[in-house]
Amino acid sequence: MNGLLITRETDYALRILRALSDGELLTAKALAQKEAVPHQFAYKILKKLEGAGLIRITRGTGGGCRLTADLRQVSLYDLMGAVGEDTLLISCMMPDYQCTRPQENPRCAVHYRLCDIQKTVDRELQSHTVHWLLFGPKQD
Repeated sequence: MNGLLITRETDYALRILRALSDGELLTAKALAQKEAVPHQFAYKILKKLEGAGLIRITRGTGGGCRLTADLRQVSLYDLMGAVGEDTLLISCMMPDYQCTRPQENPRCAVHYRLCDIQKTVDRELQSHTVHWLLFGPKQD
């Protein structure tokens, strides 16, 4: 976990989706240039977005990338999952985490309180669409 809830990769994914939002077919190179995304990251992110069903990549002459999802139906939470970002506040919420606390007291009050905060953060990320984030509430 890197300490940032919304990482550079999610930021780049948002930029790519913004560039594709008008329905235009764009190459990875054109997307990278248009949205100031380093080219080495652009293709990696595009593959993740394609795997999540948000875009379609057409290879070959005349190929490129096209948005296939309705950004009004994709939450920020969904996008973060698509690019493989972790939304957890603390590592002890990971399923495979091995707590180093003494096992005499397995109920950690801090953990349970953070779980409540985590639920609030998740609800908030789920309640905001990518479209709203990119274009604001007036165009939603």
